[in-house]
Amino acid sequence: MKRRNTVLMVFAMVSLLILSGTQGVFAAPTIKIGVAGAFSGDLASYGLPTVNAAKLVVKDINDKGGINGQKVELVIEDDQCKPELATNAAAKLVSSRVVAVIGHICSGATKAALGIYKDSELVTISPSATNPPLTQSGEYPNFFRTIAPDDAQAKLATDFLTKTLKLKRIAVLHDKGDYGKGFAELVKQYAEESGVTVALFEGVNPGAPDYSAVVNKIGNAKVDGVVWGGYHPEASKLVQQMKDKGMNIPFI
Repeated sequence: MKRRNTVLMVFAMVSLLILSGTQGVFAAPTIKIGVAGAFSGDLASYGLPTVNAAKLVVKDINDKGGINGQKVELVIEDDQCKPELATNAAAKLVSSRVVAVIGHICSGATKAALGIYKDSELVTISPSATNPPLTQSGEYPNFFRTIAPDDAQAKLATDFLTKTLKLKRIAVLHDKGDYGKGFAELVKQYAEESGVTVALFEGVNPGAPDYSAVVNKIGNAKVDGVVWGGYHPEASKLVQQMKDKGMNIPFI
């Protein structure tokens, strides 16, 4: 699904460039489009499908003669889903004179970069940055996304845990990031509105080797399910350590 969204997103962006027909775009030897995201590190599995799909689309466009006879060129910058690297990546893309940006992948990195793109009047489209204020605050009119925001995802998760799993008492954990914490706060809100008790709401430090302290808190809270807001490296550790403690409860 992510790859399909990226392909559609690249086609949409290129179509926008064709329709705009601005002198600045077509005066250049090539039309440069930036692609920014996590292409290395722990979260590379989120970013690599995006850049690989973009390469396929651009190859297809260029094999057919490009846009009005001009080739499309991708300028790729790796931010590892880290905000401090995302600002550097954004500055490099602006310096490279790209006409638009696909990215970033993670919400925190996207938020860090958007001010730079806004100041440079660059259209930016993300396939995966879900933090609601990125599009709903009105602060970034140049930003678009092809994925449902966290409030929609949190509502779906809450409906699943209440209506399908019939959970009554849960723990909600997060990684303290823009995506993870934002999603977790929304799940907590919707769950409590649905009559579910949130017995534990806790943030953990990403990259920690051990989460036994929070796993013990889960056990002491006597919950019948856990909702996680964050990424898979921490989720896998939590699930394994819960299993080691004999906790056979749903992990969402």
